[in-house]
Amino acid sequence: MATATYPPPPPYYRLYKDYLQNPKSAPEPPPPIEGTYVCFGSNYTTDDVLPTLEEQGVRQLYPKGPNIDFKKELRSLNRELQLHILELADVLVERPSQYARRVEEISLIFKNLHHLLNSLRPHQARATLIHILELQIQRRKQAVEDIKRLVQICNCARKYH
Repeated sequence: MATATYPPPPPYYRLYKDYLQNPKSAPEPPPPIEGTYVCFGSNYTTDDVLPTLEEQGVRQLYPKGPNIDFKKELRSLNRELQLHILELADVLVERPSQYARRVEEISLIFKNLHHLLNSLRPHQARATLIHILELQIQRRKQAVEDIKRLVQICNCARKYH
């Protein structure tokens, strides 16, 4: 019985047999998926929208609305988290049977912190992209200056020879 190390190529490889002679002979790629789709049994969507805490069934601890002061709210939630952790330590020492409610409160604070941080991701991505582009511009300007300097050095060397 013969066995192959690798499986045979998929049958659509034949669509590309004349690609080297005529690159336009290859079929167009499929259009991008829009809307919802299923992958490994789970439903996904191409709309990249952060679901609200209410949609996730979580109580929101910071004010609602488009004009949220993220810095203030993150600090506030961080202080509240620290206070609840200290209270949890106190409860674990004095009334160990009542720890579950404190853990739930801490979990709620973490979920709110996580949601606030996730809502800052688009801003972070834009800022990172701007920074990368500025660095590329700076490097290209430096490369142009280096080339100009080398051209001047070559021109000066030609004068003396």
